[in-house]
Amino acid sequence: MATRLVMCPHCGNTISIEEKPVDKIYLICPKCGKKGVVRFKHKETKDSIILVRGLTKYYNNHRAVSDVSFSVKRGEIFGFLGPNGAGKTTTIKALLGLIHINEGKIEINGFNIRRKEKEAKRYVGYLPERVAFYGNLTALQNLYFYADMRGTNREECKALLEEFGLGEHANKKVSGFSKGMLQRLGMARAILGNPSVLILDEPTGGLDPRGVVLIRNKIKELNKKGATLFVSSHVLSEVQAICDRVGIINRGVLVAEDSVSKLSGRLNLKPKMVVDLDKSSDTIVDAVRMVEGVDKVHVYGRRIEVICDAPSKVKVVLAVVNAGGNILNITTEEPSLEEVFIRYTGG
Repeated sequence: MATRLVMCPHCGNTISIEEKPVDKIYLICPKCGKKGVVRFKHKETKDSIILVRGLTKYYNNHRAVSDVSFSVKRGEIFGFLGPNGAGKTTTIKALLGLIHINEGKIEINGFNIRRKEKEAKRYVGYLPERVAFYGNLTALQNLYFYADMRGTNREECKALLEEFGLGEHANKKVSGFSKGMLQRLGMARAILGNPSVLILDEPTGGLDPRGVVLIRNKIKELNKKGATLFVSSHVLSEVQAICDRVGIINRGVLVAEDSVSKLSGRLNLKPKMVVDLDKSSDTIVDAVRMVEGVDKVHVYGRRIEVICDAPSKVKVVLAVVNAGGNILNITTEEPSLEEVFIRYTGG
């Protein structure tokens, strides 16, 4: 994030702060002790297909979401993460115009969701966390119903059921479907009419490994065809595998928004270097620990795992060799989204 200088209006003291993915932050001047507010002007570009600014929502006296601001670029896959109760569902409902917000602005495709809801939602497909259908209707009848509501050709429905592995169940009542089958049917419903924006809440929830791969590949395929996807998920490995950028919300506040690699860099998270030896020894391990730039060393039999910065990797290899070690294999694991998530949410 960019660093900027602000001046205290009371005493003239200059304070260095980092810009945040919110509209305003509250500060206390370290010199005079006076409180103040710093507001950020976010750059709004034509590339933003989803734009959220200053979103605030109260439930009674509880502020579920506070000054949340972010944007999703046209054609990207954006991951939206947060612990339970952090404000993810409230934000998604606000995006879809399903709740009344207290403050803020939300635009989809350039249309304000509060003023022009119909136009904003025209090209949006939605998969809720808890998928529900009419149990007394068959899978095909359900899709026909939603196709008619969207003004979409019914011919799509059979093809979508085949695409999501439900072709042989097309004429079975949905009341007998498993959680995984309902989830796949939910994805089929979400992409009816080929919407340009997809909002997916826990898209792989309740799926077996084959179903997870199917949905992941479908998300990538839709994105390649030009769709923009907003994906909320607890499966961090899945998010890291498919998303271009992520936003992390915690206690109703958006605490981070960027690519995983850039967020890792801000947190100074270092990669893990895994060195497999034919034989380990205390001499080798001690030599690695002495290398400048090495933070942590873990030993698992003949395997040494080293947390270090990139320039120190060569030094680690030389230290092992000079200490008499015979290296069989070396791999590097970059910081994971899980590490980023835990640091930003205090988990």
